[in-house]
Amino acid sequence: MIRQRTIKKAFETVGIGLHSGRKVKLALRPAPVDTGIVFRRIDLNPPVAIKAEPERVNDTRMATTLDKGQAKIATIEHLMSALSGLGIDNCYVEVDGAEVPIMDGSGASFVFLIKAAGVEEQDAPRKFVRVKKSIEIHAGDKWASLEPFNGYKLSFAIDFGHPAIDATAQFVEVDFDNHTYINDVAKARTFGFVNDLEMLRSYGLAQGGTLDNAVVMDDYHVLNPDGLRSNDEFAKHKLLDAMGDLYVLGHPLVAHYKAFKSGHDLNNKLLRKLLSEPDSWEFVTFEDSSKAPSAFTNALVIPSI
Repeated sequence: MIRQRTIKKAFETVGIGLHSGRKVKLALRPAPVDTGIVFRRIDLNPPVAIKAEPERVNDTRMATTLDKGQAKIATIEHLMSALSGLGIDNCYVEVDGAEVPIMDGSGASFVFLIKAAGVEEQDAPRKFVRVKKSIEIHAGDKWASLEPFNGYKLSFAIDFGHPAIDATAQFVEVDFDNHTYINDVAKARTFGFVNDLEMLRSYGLAQGGTLDNAVVMDDYHVLNPDGLRSNDEFAKHKLLDAMGDLYVLGHPLVAHYKAFKSGHDLNNKLLRKLLSEPDSWEFVTFEDSSKAPSAFTNALVIPSI
């Protein structure tokens, strides 16, 4: 049986919020079966718990933000991506601020911390959402879709019209039958443009962005002294974001996600459209793991640090 999983032991770390620029303490703690991923704003009195669910996403400006009443928790997508990639179903995420720390701008720091904490199987089957018919959503020339597929695959194409980005791979595809999150997705960093910085900061965004936690470009070049981590880092990071956005569904997908220029807003609208059409999906479990798509058994193998 493919079982639900949580982390073995709690851990804490401290980082800077990408948009707030403030120091934030983050703690992950084990959670019981069927809890899902639940964020806790422990700086509020009383503390507020916000479960990661599509309907809790109501702000997608430059990040995915959950809210409950006046309480918000922003920039969850990189952590959610790592939890998805490592197959963590249940976890409490405590923060003492309104944003998850950006760490190095990718999913790699979260992967390291989760691996160090360890992963524990739980006595309940993992519940998957299997897409039964294609769902697609558009916004101008941007689009995203979910299609039936016996496994989990993501295909992402970008088009920024920027010399530094145009010189790299414009399309990436990750099929978890033969790729792993740790090796093929986790290290891709977020990116931004110097020319946008002043405008973003006037809106209270990107206050904590630096060359240590993002790939930054001027009109023509990447400014980071060490350059890119891979030739497909820009497209790969958009795929990393999409994995995190899709995991807000609360369950892993059995599907093929395809997108062109999609972002947090479109990804969330895609989930909402999926849920609004009950005949387009179903819950499934794999009581015999040998009969499950290898995409889901591969994710259960996490190399030690």
